[in-house]
Amino acid sequence: MAIKAHMETLNERHQRLEEAITDETKHPAQDELRIVELKRQKLRIKDQLEELRSQHMKPN
Repeated sequence: MAIKAHMETLNERHQRLEEAITDETKHPAQDELRIVELKRQKLRIKDQLEELRSQHMKPN
């Protein structure tokens, strides 16, 4: 059950990062370094989610 809650939290963070990236790209003077950092964070979360999914799906 803890894994599911952790995955939900990561999914929420992933979505918030996506929204932050979208908001940043709408600005006329967008901060490219901030966008790159947000994308890195989003990718790290995606990797964490994939790792949790693969561990969760392994038979015991």
